[in-house]
Amino acid sequence: MDGTFNENDISRVVEADRAHVWHHLIQHKPFETNDPRIIVEGKGMRVWDQKGKEHLDAVSGGVWTVNVGYGRESICKAVYEQMMKLCYFAQSAGSVPGSIFAERLISKMPGMSRVYYMNSGSEANEKAFKMVRQIAHKKYGGKKTKILYRDRDYHGSTLATMSAGGQNERNAQYGPFAPDFVRVPHCMEYRKHELDGAPEENFGEWAADQIEEVILREGPDTVGALCLEPVTAGGGVIEAPEGYWPRVQEICKKYDILLHIDEVVCGVGRTGTWFGYQHYGIEPDFVTMAKGVASGYAAIACLVTTEEIFDMFKDNADDPMNYFRDISTFGGCTAGPTAAIENLKIIEDENLLQNCTVMGERLMSNLQGLMEKHAVIGDVRGKGLFQGAELVADRSTREPVDEKLAQAVVADCMAQGVIIGVTNRSIPGRNNTLCFSPALIATADDIDQITDAVDGALGRVFS
Repeated sequence: MDGTFNENDISRVVEADRAHVWHHLIQHKPFETNDPRIIVEGKGMRVWDQKGKEHLDAVSGGVWTVNVGYGRESICKAVYEQMMKLCYFAQSAGSVPGSIFAERLISKMPGMSRVYYMNSGSEANEKAFKMVRQIAHKKYGGKKTKILYRDRDYHGSTLATMSAGGQNERNAQYGPFAPDFVRVPHCMEYRKHELDGAPEENFGEWAADQIEEVILREGPDTVGALCLEPVTAGGGVIEAPEGYWPRVQEICKKYDILLHIDEVVCGVGRTGTWFGYQHYGIEPDFVTMAKGVASGYAAIACLVTTEEIFDMFKDNADDPMNYFRDISTFGGCTAGPTAAIENLKIIEDENLLQNCTVMGERLMSNLQGLMEKHAVIGDVRGKGLFQGAELVADRSTREPVDEKLAQAVVADCMAQGVIIGVTNRSIPGRNNTLCFSPALIATADDIDQITDAVDGALGRVFS
């Protein structure tokens, strides 16, 4: 891209945006005097705005989505050809790309067998919640309706998924919420000092034991499922400590509780494996995914289950209520699975899981180097190309920096032409973690450019 536009045309676009578009996650008052940013084009790891300025995108479309990078002609051609042949038919019938993608997806997920299609991660999680509730009525006399969720985890923006939302600021002003959603403590080792009774050693097992305490308090016969992110995303990029996941699995089996793993962010390569849970030997009953499934080239989300779950919804064909009485209109779009098929092929052909692992190690090493240089970095953490750096005012007390300072680092990087993220309206007083999720195609030079920008920004903001 050469950075030139027809000034009259682009100014019209900006004015139309200012007058009519309601953007996500942003205060619009500044747009009364400043132009909204319009992203005009993307290629590989880079995007260009309406002024022709080039940016290295270290957050894969702003919300960890464009896993294979921008401008993938093979995906676009495949989607075009499929939509000319058949763009849509309700998922009450099958489609060629829907069937093919389901088969290929299941081949990456040993132990899982069934794929339910819809169009967003929020919707995928809500479908799982509905299945849990229906199973409670079908199998347990309506008792096991409670769904446990974890502090700091995020599962979507519908009222039902916000009922399972562990981010208090994101939930504020949107209640009342649905009943029978119960929070369990977070497993963030860096802030274990904020949890009553947390030990210095074996914190992972202790954090999982807190889930069992909640189950016993609520009554095991009332709890139907536990919903967790394999790596907490918007709540601070948190990987569970050693010992956590084996104990979680043990607890779920002990109390006959379904394990729902939310892979909306981690899924399809983001952590260096096809799915984040596969690092930890977990055997889930539900896996939900969205963002990286088609890398943003088409809207698609999936709820994947086991054959055991599937069989519960067809065990009595004479009962007219004995199936999953649900539909997702845009789950019938063929563009999503078509793009997803090509997305998987690119990841395999270009060995992007391995690249994610290698570049993730480089990103972590670079961030640790910045931590040695800048006392404001209290912790760096994450998995693969999904990492965070928490900024603190004091390392000894771990007091978070004022979030405006964290946002100033993001703004400084943006001015340098590098887009990074920061936790946003998540945890009160804890919106202080810089977030990094570059595309899986990132090179060593890309990683170094990202961390060099952060280095410069930290030096200026905290000078």
